[in-house]
This record gives sequence, structure tokens and C-alpha cells, in this order.
Amino acid sequence: MLFLENISLAISGLLANKMRALLTMLGIIIGIGSVIGIMTVGNSMTTALTESMQSMGATNITVSITQKSSSDTTEGGMTRMFRPSTPAASDLLTDDMIAEYKAAYGDDIFAIGLVESVGSNTAINGTQSAGVNITGCNLEYNDVANEEIINGRFINEYDIDNSKPVAVVSDVLCDELFGANVDPIGKSFTITYGTKIYTFYVVGVFTYEANGFTLSSTDSVPTTTMYIPLSTAKQIDGASAGYQTFTVVGSADAPTDFLDQTEEFFAYYYTRNSTYTATASSMASLMETMTEMVGTMSLAIAVIAAISLVVGGIGVMNIMLVSITERTREIGTRKALGATNGSIRLQFIVESVIICIIGGIIGILVGLMLGAAGAKLLGYAASPSISVIIIAVLFSMAIGVFFGYYPANKAAKMDPVEALRYE
Repeated sequence: MLFLENISLAISGLLANKMRALLTMLGIIIGIGSVIGIMTVGNSMTTALTESMQSMGATNITVSITQKSSSDTTEGGMTRMFRPSTPAASDLLTDDMIAEYKAAYGDDIFAIGLVESVGSNTAINGTQSAGVNITGCNLEYNDVANEEIINGRFINEYDIDNSKPVAVVSDVLCDELFGANVDPIGKSFTITYGTKIYTFYVVGVFTYEANGFTLSSTDSVPTTTMYIPLSTAKQIDGASAGYQTFTVVGSADAPTDFLDQTEEFFAYYYTRNSTYTATASSMASLMETMTEMVGTMSLAIAVIAAISLVVGGIGVMNIMLVSITERTREIGTRKALGATNGSIRLQFIVESVIICIIGGIIGILVGLMLGAAGAKLLGYAASPSISVIIIAVLFSMAIGVFFGYYPANKAAKMDPVEALRYE
């Protein structure tokens, strides 16, 4: 009952001095609002990045040729200082290596996507044009790209075996080159590469979707991917028969250490290669690193913002000392009527905690609004953290107890005779 009476007294005191109470809470409101706003924006960014990476195949394994570390040494013990920047044909991953890999781990492999990037170019049809990223691929690559084919088909084995000049393009490209509501299948467009002009025929159309890494543009057509047969791409850019990189889609039953097994398998072929080796990575590891980085940055900024909570706590302590001075005779009267030091101490600690809790609740609402506005400004869906909100409330209570204890203890130790004589 005494505790409820203290709460009632605290609220009555706040209502009697509304402006002073609001100014006292201001530091708490700003501190908690800033922390929650920053963490909400950070969580929103992390969620958007995670969803984008998962849509791009978070568990896919990318096998690549990379230069060995500069700390590696040759048989003579001398550090390799100068290395070629582009692997030679003998350094590339070969079809034989991939065939042996399939034979060894066939049950764990769903698909292997082979690619040859020809680079960015411009697709032209008469007076219409649009930017494209030309990617040569095999028929399994759509299991990696996971494009939604809405018209026609994807690249097939016949296209690759015969190096056909066919292309799978986006609906955005079709609308730009051929016009909306026009069936693009079988229609042609040209690409200029070096001094040669190549004509391609559309055999498939996929739905273009901008991911979290795509910069939106309101005044221009986005550059989209154009898929052509792998053999056709190698003919255009004169590439060697091997591959610098390819992607493995693991089966549902693939072991958790399949990434390490894949890297060990291909690295074995480069044991005697003094310059290059094969490495395997997945979007999941990159996603974990990026999530950790964004989380660390958000936490660091939030800690800086939380400094204002200390300032707010000092403000609470200051106003409680003022309140005690104003109510010295009241304290003396209560002690003269038999109030214990503990009850006096509890009264002012409860009042301090009430101030901080109300400030904390207002700060949470302010933080949620700021976080939602910040996330919307960056183009993400707001994703507030429940745990941060709970911690904010508990932290507000802790500030109330910590910064309210000294004034409350000072009030509890007052001599009732001196307090009653106070003017």
C-alpha cells in the first residue's frame, strides 16, 4: 500500500510542475529516442540486406581462382613480390576438374552454374537502345540466377553446343526495345563488341526485379542482365576454355561442411601452382560479416547517443535535490509522525524512477518514429528491435534508481527537528 501511495504522490508532484518535469525528462527522452532510432535503422538495413542476399542464393557456393597470399614463399624461401594480375589459361578451372568434382560429390550437388562475363554494352533496335550486362552461361545457371521466365525459355544445351546467337532478356529491355504489349520472342537486336556487330534473337523473357544493391532511377531505364549461351560468349570475347569462377548450388541434403570440402577439393589442383589457388565462399558468410559490421556500427553510434542518458540522469538528480529542498518541512513532518528512513528513501526513489520511466516511454515513441522515418528515407521497411525497447525501459528504471538514490538518501537522513525548523 505504501508503494502505491508513493507512486500516487510522485505522479501528483509531476502534474503540479508539468514544465519542470518535462525539462527534467528531456535528456532521457533524447537519449532513449536516439538509441532506439539508430538501432531501428540498423536493424532495417540488416533485414533488407539479409533478404536481398537470400534471394540471390545465400547458401550457393562460389569457387574462384585467387592469388596466393604475399606471405607464401617459393621452394627457395624467397617471398613472391610480383605476380600476374590475370590468370593464364593453364591456371583456370577446367571442365575435367568440374567433372571429377561432380563424380565425387554428385549427391550433394543440385546444379553448377558456369558463366563468362562479356561486360556491359548497349542493345540496339533501330532508334531504341538500352544498357545490358552480357553474361554467357550454361543451362544450369538459371538455378543460380533463379530468374522468373515469363515468356519463352532459358538457354538450353542445343544453344550451347551450336553457339547460337540467342538471348534471354528482361521484360524492361523488351519494353524499351520493342514496345509494351509486343511479343518479343523471335525478335532481334544488335550488340557492338569491339569492331564487330552481333545480332541476337530473343528466346526468353524474365521479370526484372531490383534487389537491395540496385540503385533506383526515375529518369532512365536500368541496365539489366542479358543471358547468352556460354560458348557464344567465349567466341565473342575470345576467352580461354576454362573458368575463373563458377557457382555450386548444393542439394537439400548437402552437409554443413560442404563449403570446406569444395574448397579442399579444388585447392588440391593448385598445390604446385606458385601463383594461384582455388577458394570457395558463400553468400551466407558474406551476409554474416555484413550483418555483424552493420550491427557493430549501429551499436557504436547508439553508445555515443546514450551519453545523453547520463546527462539526463544528472538532470534527474539535480531536480530531485531541488525537490527535497522545497519539501524539507514535509519530510520533517513525516519523520515526526513516525515515518522511517526507509519509507522516506523509497518515496523519493519511486518519484525518480517514475520520472525516468515516463521519459523512457516518451523516448521509445520518439525513437520508433525517428527510426521509421530514417528507414523510409533509406528505402527500407522499418524493423524495430523489441529487445532494445525492453532494455531501454529497464535502463530508464536503472537511471532512476541510480541517480535518485543520493537525493533520496539525503532526505532520509534529515534530522526531523532541523527539517521542521527549515524556512
